[in-house]
Amino acid sequence: MQTLTGKNIFLRALEPEDLDFLYLLENDETIWEVSETQVPYSRYILREYLRNSHKDIYEVKQLRLAISGLDNTLLGFIDLFDFCPKNKRAGVGIVILDDQKRNRGVGTEALGLLMDYAFVHLGLHQLYANIAADNTASIRLFSNLGFEKAGVKKDWNFSGGHFRDELLFQKIKK
Repeated sequence: MQTLTGKNIFLRALEPEDLDFLYLLENDETIWEVSETQVPYSRYILREYLRNSHKDIYEVKQLRLAISGLDNTLLGFIDLFDFCPKNKRAGVGIVILDDQKRNRGVGTEALGLLMDYAFVHLGLHQLYANIAADNTASIRLFSNLGFEKAGVKKDWNFSGGHFRDELLFQKIKK
């Protein structure tokens, strides 16, 4: 069984051809709140990021994978960040770019594949996700895959002129 291949999608390393998609994603102001981005990214910076994306997770403490349909259509990205081998944990982030692919199982399958990879191949004990309290789709996604709400960070993010709560979800390997 291949860990990064599912029934309808597979997770793969980033490719130079992902530049245009990455450029649209990183410069989409509607998701800057989630990524804590405040300025646009140039194609040059993103090209350099792609050029270095092969570096080992143990070196750079993060891993971004492309979510691809079995027909090689790029559907989104899924990340491990704040990778901490000492404490055997990492954060998880996911974005599905096409509104028509959301709520159709792509995120569930991608997150399931990433969880298997993290727990089996990286030997992690836990994964966590930071989710805006009003992001019901993400709360449902992570909850359905066994993540449990561990806490509320009050007034954590400032967006749209006011503070918003952020929830911490954890999945601890049993």
